[in-house]
Amino acid sequence: MFRRQFVKMLAAVGTGAIASMATAEASTTVTWHVKGFTCITCAVGLDTLLQQEKGVASSKSSYPDGIVIIKFDPKQITEASLRSCIAEMGFTVEEKPAR
Repeated sequence: MFRRQFVKMLAAVGTGAIASMATAEASTTVTWHVKGFTCITCAVGLDTLLQQEKGVASSKSSYPDGIVIIKFDPKQITEASLRSCIAEMGFTVEEKPAR
């Protein structure tokens, strides 16, 4: 009985891993300059709130550099929605120029 439950649990974990791999392939990453950071707490707060948005896989902000890197699923959330969310938090964003 225990073995059967263990095998079911492994199968469920494996299915989730496959689903997350498929999501990773369909994701988009953007890097934007962020204006309005006054401290490290601003960057951490921005990441926390962005990661709560449906479709956002990860968000990494840097206070000293004034940037945010967001990995998201464009089928679930758009760049315009991300920009709007950031603006609602009191920050402004610009696309980071290619170097």
